[in-house]
Amino acid sequence: MKQPRFMWRTCVLLIAIFFASCSGGGGGSDSGSSMPPSGTPGSTPSSPPSSPPSSPSGSPPSAPAGMTASVVTYHNDIARTGLQLAETTLSPANVNAAKFGKIGFYTVDGKVDAQPLYLSQVSIAGGTHNVLYVATENASLYAFDADTGAVLWAVSTLGKNETPSDDRGCSQISPQIGITSTPVIDRTRGAIYVVSMSKDATSGYHQRIHALNITTGAELFGGPTEITASYPGNGPNSSGGLVSFDPKQYAERQSLLELNGTIYTAWTSHCDIAPYNGWVIAYSADTLMRTSALSLTPNGVEGSIWMSGAGMASDGQSIYFLDANGTFDTTLTANGFPSLGDYGNAFLKLGATNGLTVSDYFSVSNTVAESNADEDLGSGGALVLPDFTDSSGGVHHLALGAGKDANIYVVNRDSMGKFSASANNIYQQINGQLAGAVFGMPAYFNNTVYFGAVGDTIKAFSVSGAKLSNAPTSQSPETFGYPGATPSVSANGSANGIVWVAQNGNIAGLYAYDAANLAHELYNSNQAPNARDQFGAGNKFITPMIANGKVYVGAQKGVAVFGLLGSP
Repeated sequence: MKQPRFMWRTCVLLIAIFFASCSGGGGGSDSGSSMPPSGTPGSTPSSPPSSPPSSPSGSPPSAPAGMTASVVTYHNDIARTGLQLAETTLSPANVNAAKFGKIGFYTVDGKVDAQPLYLSQVSIAGGTHNVLYVATENASLYAFDADTGAVLWAVSTLGKNETPSDDRGCSQISPQIGITSTPVIDRTRGAIYVVSMSKDATSGYHQRIHALNITTGAELFGGPTEITASYPGNGPNSSGGLVSFDPKQYAERQSLLELNGTIYTAWTSHCDIAPYNGWVIAYSADTLMRTSALSLTPNGVEGSIWMSGAGMASDGQSIYFLDANGTFDTTLTANGFPSLGDYGNAFLKLGATNGLTVSDYFSVSNTVAESNADEDLGSGGALVLPDFTDSSGGVHHLALGAGKDANIYVVNRDSMGKFSASANNIYQQINGQLAGAVFGMPAYFNNTVYFGAVGDTIKAFSVSGAKLSNAPTSQSPETFGYPGATPSVSANGSANGIVWVAQNGNIAGLYAYDAANLAHELYNSNQAPNARDQFGAGNKFITPMIANGKVYVGAQKGVAVFGLLGSP
């Protein structure tokens, strides 16, 4: 997927039960009461060490009982709903400029492009802490006390005499590339998994997967492991009938997925420099050994997995995502699959039981033209919806996504539609309701899907009879420039729903809307006088994260912390 032009296209508790039932071990979960907050955020950490510490002896730490709902993966769950349903402090009644605002800023050593993660009640150095984990493009990982801002530990994922990767002359991920994708935490294994990119003293590039101890930052399971892979194919970067993964050509932008004890990585290009393909590479959460690899365009080109930082989604069994423009074989097998196995510019379903395989897909009828125009689906991320029942009592298993063509595609996960040159064989398609491309992903709450396209307002689409409304049911008063916004939602079960979005730009912004009516703006960080709540320039693709009465927003030099004024 090529870097978009700035003005491209000018611009509930039932749901919690559903996702718990399909978690499949995807990154762990927590439930229970949070620790009372103490102290004041805002400390500045010292620089992390130049290399990670050696692996600790003994087993990884185990999880104590009685956890609050932590945020252990991108957009809160493996379905990627963006839902925080255990928020008992923030509500439409108190999220306003008089009572709510910036209460701290946690400074780090590089840009924060990954979404911060949160664990409650972690035992560290004899104390119990709510912990905020922050990854940086300087290849560092920090563990902050989420209540005081104190740095509990900080480590570098760089090897000896290494630096973060350069940006190879483009602004896609810039000015350096270290840890870009959102990590994933497995509390039962006591590990946070991260992928880091680096460059050594001989200008060799490295991609590595690490499992770091959540209490110390030390390497676990004999890691890190160098990312390597090959797959049968005769594409441009092939030899002897195998196409190979070259770490120099790739970046790990999409967020990590853990499913049933496996960590799934997926790869986009490094600065759109050919040759590259779309790759999904799987690693054991216990050993960091590669367990499977799949090239999505083994006999073609491109088809990378970008999704503007969103993570591959799952229903607990299969994996769903959209890939970027690239080769798609319009000649199909008898079963309707591309004859050479090339799936560029498609909405894909992967089976993950016996190695990675494409088990189903959907592609638009004009997929080749879209790829040629760099108008790909893969700028946006996929959302797995809960089960819906139609008026006849039929149960539907759905997922949805949108990309550069600004259409909303809703697929039946049991039969996605595949490809036809004459028509889009799809469960539901909504055209003309988003004002621009989608560089991010929607959120879901209370039978409503929330989108934030480029140059558009935040728009809500209701779900009724197992279909999305054909037009927005509410929308925000503000519009959001490139790259639009990825909403997150906080609620106390099905009550007190708030939609949170981050605005990019030289002066970034955090916005909060009533989830029941987006026209009701509750708060934005530029309302208060004297720039009280401003936090500097924004980042692309930032997703707000809500936990324990606070909202965390990644920024150029750290993480801005928002909460009730006067709270610790």
